[in-house]
Amino acid sequence: MKKLFVLLTGLLLTTLNYAQDNDPVVLKINGENIYGSEFWYIYSKNNPNPSTKPADLDAYMELFINYKLKVREAEALGYDTIPKLKKELFSYRKQLAMPYLIDKDKNEALIKEAYDRIKNEVRASHILVRVNPGSTPEDTLKAYQRAMDLRARIIGGEDFSTVAKGIGGSDDPSAKQNGGDLGYFTALQMVYPFEDAAFKLNVGEVSMPVRTRFGYHIIQVNDKRPSKGRIKVAHIMVISNDKMSSDDQEANQKKINEIYELVEKGEDFGELAKKYSDDKSSAMTGGILPEFGAGSKQRMVPQFEDAAFTLTKDGDFTKPIKTVFGYHIIKRIELNPVPPYEEMYRELKLKVEKDVRAQSTKEAFINKLKKDYNFVDNGGQYLTTFAESMGENFDPTKWRGLEGKLDPNAVMFSFADQQHTVADIENYIKNIAGTGTGIETIVFLKENYNIHVNAVIMDYEDSKLESKYPEFNSLVKEYRDGILVFEIMQDEVWRKASEDTTGIKKYYEDHKSEFTYPVRYNGELYKCKDQSTAKQVYNMVKSDTLSYGKIQEIVNENSALNVVVKTQTFNSETTEAFKKGKKIRKFKTGLNKVFAYNGEYYVFKVKEVQPPREREFTEAKGLVTAAYQNLLEENWIKSLRSKYKIEIMKDALYSIGQ
Repeated sequence: MKKLFVLLTGLLLTTLNYAQDNDPVVLKINGENIYGSEFWYIYSKNNPNPSTKPADLDAYMELFINYKLKVREAEALGYDTIPKLKKELFSYRKQLAMPYLIDKDKNEALIKEAYDRIKNEVRASHILVRVNPGSTPEDTLKAYQRAMDLRARIIGGEDFSTVAKGIGGSDDPSAKQNGGDLGYFTALQMVYPFEDAAFKLNVGEVSMPVRTRFGYHIIQVNDKRPSKGRIKVAHIMVISNDKMSSDDQEANQKKINEIYELVEKGEDFGELAKKYSDDKSSAMTGGILPEFGAGSKQRMVPQFEDAAFTLTKDGDFTKPIKTVFGYHIIKRIELNPVPPYEEMYRELKLKVEKDVRAQSTKEAFINKLKKDYNFVDNGGQYLTTFAESMGENFDPTKWRGLEGKLDPNAVMFSFADQQHTVADIENYIKNIAGTGTGIETIVFLKENYNIHVNAVIMDYEDSKLESKYPEFNSLVKEYRDGILVFEIMQDEVWRKASEDTTGIKKYYEDHKSEFTYPVRYNGELYKCKDQSTAKQVYNMVKSDTLSYGKIQEIVNENSALNVVVKTQTFNSETTEAFKKGKKIRKFKTGLNKVFAYNGEYYVFKVKEVQPPREREFTEAKGLVTAAYQNLLEENWIKSLRSKYKIEIMKDALYSIGQ
C-alpha cells in the first residue's frame, strides 16, 4: 500500500529543485520560498491540460499547500530521523541510483542489441541441472559434470526430448510434458545468459553448459524466424485439467463448444467472455489480455501463442484450442509489427536497466571511474605478504592478521580524495572471516581484494549522485516526502481513526441519517440468455411448483448457458441489472414482469421488499470509519494552517504558465 501511496502522491511532490532568477516565488510557508517552477510542474503533471484561469490556479494551490504543510509537520516532528523510514528511503534510493551507476555507452549497446534481437524469435529446448548461486565449489562442479554428461548423450545421437524427460534428465518440472521445448521467444523474455547463448547458436546446435541463477542449461536451438510482432487478443476460457474428473472435463468441453457456436452465430465476443469465461481477470474487460509477442515480458504457453498468431486479420477467432489451463476461444484484436527503434527506445531502456544484463556494464563503468578519479593501485606489492601470513590453504577463522609484517598506514589504493591503507584491507579480510575456508589463499585474496576495491569506488560514486545530478536529487526528495507524508497520515489520521472507537461511535450517532440502506429486495433473480428462455423461466416460477434449483436444472438440460440464478438480498442501487437508464427499477413482492438489461433478460421473484432504513453501527462501521478519517484530516489541516504562516503571491501565481 505504501508504494501505491507514494505513486499517487507523486502528483503532489516536489520534483524540481532549482530557483532561477526569473523563477518567481508563488508561496511561502514560515518564510521558506516555494517557486513557480515547482508549482507549475506539479500542477501540469496532475492536469494534462492545465488551466491558467485564476480560479483554477487558486483551487490547486489549496491542495498544494495542504501537502506542503504535511511535509513540513513531518519534518518538524522528526519523522525524517525514524530508522525504519530512513531504511525504506535507502531502498528506494538504491533502485533510483541504478541507471546512474552503469556505463552509458555499453548500456546503449545493450539496448540496441535487445532491439535487434526483438526483430527475431528463437525456438529452443533446454535441459536444466539445478545449482544454487551459493553452492559449494564441489556441488557446482558436480552439477557442471552432470550437465556435460547429458550434453555428451545428445551429441552422441540421443534425442534431446527423450534425454530431457528421462531419469536423471532435466530438473525443470515442465520437461516431463514438453521435453524441454520452450517454444518461441525473443529478447527480454529469458534470463540474459540464456537469451544470449540461444541467440548466438545456430539452428540445430547444442550449447555447452550455460550458467544462470537457476543452474546449468544445455540449450538446443530448433528454429529461428523473423518476429511476428506483438498481438493483442481476447479469449474465452473454460477451465479443464487433469485434476478434474472425466465427467467434468467432458462437460467443460461441451460448454466451450456451445460458446463457440454462439460466437459463430455473431453474438458479441466481449459479452460472451463476461458471461462465461473462467478467466475472471480478463472477463471483466471482455476477455482482452495484455499484448504479447516481440519484446514483451508477457508470454503465453506455446499452444495459445501459436494459435493466436495464425489469425490473419483483426476480428478473426479460433476454434476451441486446448492448453494446460483448459479450453480457449481466441479473437484477434490487433497485430502490431515490431515498431521502429526510436519508438521502442524508452521502453527498452527501462527494461534493460532493470534486467540482469545491466550488471555487465558495471565493470566498464568502474574502469571509467578509475580513470576519471586517477585510481592508483599499490596492492600488488603488498598482497604477497598478506598471502604469506595466511598460509597455503587460508582459513580466515584462524587468521591473526599481519602481526606487524606491513606498515598499517601504507596506501594499498587511492583515488579522488580517498586513500585506503593496509590496515583497512586487513580489517576487511577479518570481517569476512569464514567465507573463504578451504579456498586457495591467493585466489581468495585476489578475488576479495578486487571486490572490495570495486565496491569502495562504486560507493564513493553513489555518494556523489545528488550533487552531480540535480534530477536525481529531486527524484530522491520526491520519494522521501512521499514516505514522510504516508507515515504522518498513518499516525494523525488513519490509525487514529481506527483506534478511536469512542470517536467513531459518536460520529455515527451524530450522522446516522447519512448511513442508510436504500430499498433492498430478498428473492430469486434469474438471468436468462434470451427472451424465450426468460418466458419459459417466468412460467415455471409462476407455477410455484418447482424450486429455483430444479428450474435451473431443467432449463440448462441442453446448455449450461441458458440461465443463472442467484438467491440473496439485492441492493437496489448497486445491482447492475436494476438500472434503467439514470433511474432504478422498482419491484413488488411476488413475481415481477420480465425485464431486459444489456441484452439479457431477467425474471425476478421477490420474497420481501425491505424499505430504506438507517444502518446499524456494525453494518456501517467501514463507511463511518472512512468518513471519520476525512473529518480528522480536515481538522488536522486546519490546525496546520493555524500553526504555519502561509503567504500566497497571487500576482506571481497568475503569471506562471503564460
